[in-house]
Amino acid sequence: MRSLSTTTRRPTEVEELGAFVSSARYADLSDAAREALKLRVLDSLGTALGALGAEPVGRVRALVENFGGTPCCSLIGGGRSAPDRAALLNGALVRYLDFNDAYLAPGESCHPSDNVAPVLAASQYAGADGRDFLAALAVAYQVQCRLSDVAPVRAAGFDHTTQGSYAVAAGVSRALGLDAAATANALAIAGTSLNALRVTRTGELSNWKGLAYPATAFGATHAAFLAARGITGPREVFEGNKGFMDAIAGPFEIDWDAEDLEAVTGTILKRFNAEIHSQSAIEAMLELRAKHGFGAEDVERIELDVFQVAYDIIGGGEEGDKTDIATKEAADHSLPYLLAVALIDGEVMPAQYDAERILRDDVQQLLRQVEVRPDAELSRRFPAEHACRLRIRLRDGRLLEREKSDYEGFHTRPMSWDLVAAKLERLSTPHVEEDVRERVIDAVARLEQIDIEELMAPLERAGASNKEKQT
Repeated sequence: MRSLSTTTRRPTEVEELGAFVSSARYADLSDAAREALKLRVLDSLGTALGALGAEPVGRVRALVENFGGTPCCSLIGGGRSAPDRAALLNGALVRYLDFNDAYLAPGESCHPSDNVAPVLAASQYAGADGRDFLAALAVAYQVQCRLSDVAPVRAAGFDHTTQGSYAVAAGVSRALGLDAAATANALAIAGTSLNALRVTRTGELSNWKGLAYPATAFGATHAAFLAARGITGPREVFEGNKGFMDAIAGPFEIDWDAEDLEAVTGTILKRFNAEIHSQSAIEAMLELRAKHGFGAEDVERIELDVFQVAYDIIGGGEEGDKTDIATKEAADHSLPYLLAVALIDGEVMPAQYDAERILRDDVQQLLRQVEVRPDAELSRRFPAEHACRLRIRLRDGRLLEREKSDYEGFHTRPMSWDLVAAKLERLSTPHVEEDVRERVIDAVARLEQIDIEELMAPLERAGASNKEKQT
């Protein structure tokens, strides 16, 4: 007989979250959330296909292939492996270009589409259809965005993948159809074991910048499968002695009974292949370039005022100097480099991160003529606005100015399905045949009517012709 204290105790925070996750249904999603999710899946798969030729991702693939694994989940670009390894490799593909979506909270920025790969893997493993996949993905978005809202960890020295561990565990648990108790254990195991350091994105940047979340996805996916087999985790992972609140985030409250699945509608997409806080500044540079027709040789100085977060992360603030640029990882997190290459090349896409392009004298000289400054008024407008003020002083004495509050891809000017499909086509064309691209786009458009196997089939085939030519 169970004791009275056991039967009447109040659920812990992670148990309440587990109940929320396990009860989520496709019917709970608004039409806007359904369309937003599909658009972000399309965007994420475009970035994944665009990264098929990336050397660091190739090294991850070689490791996965070397270790093997039960071939139950598709690897984008060919082959199959176990769900946690599919989450790792496919997550690396989604993330590597740094071209996927973002969520901006006052104290935290993250990329919720990093959850696409693990939720896809779990959904395929479970034989799920597109509706169940979308419900599970919506759960992952909700958990990550809400924890970013109320429990930011960047100021404490931890990476946003820390909240991501809960998001992945939530999405994977929902895709697997785990009950509330098993889901709570998955969340507790992942949240206890996957607290990552912010040094990943400060100072000298490494390949780990693009692989940190895929590694979290690997671990949290594994946690969910352990929980599915009866392994338990700390019930007080959030509020307990030396738990998440005590050790990292401080106290916070989320009433999971009152939560919906609409957080995805608050996320934004990237127009340019660059860190999220740079988007309006790059757009301003390209607009001035198009209007006035000047070149790098005409420029005396470039001055950019931005909100504090942009300055701290990519402008030379608290996370390090942004003028010593020699790698892809450093370049896409440097406002001086991004503005300089946008002016010279007229775009910021994967080609702007080729090693030879990064090290060329023209962009290296111009980036040292860029001054980035934090602005208190612009900072007050963040994250409701994505504001910047760009001034370009030309050698002939002219001063060109452009102030912006948003960019195409932000809430106020969302990207259309056609524009995201065009982004997928452009990114994937060097690596994937036209029929594969068309099948992926069509499958995402019909997600509610198909099984996940139908979506994964062309993704598994992607790049096969290139491999055949190489062999």
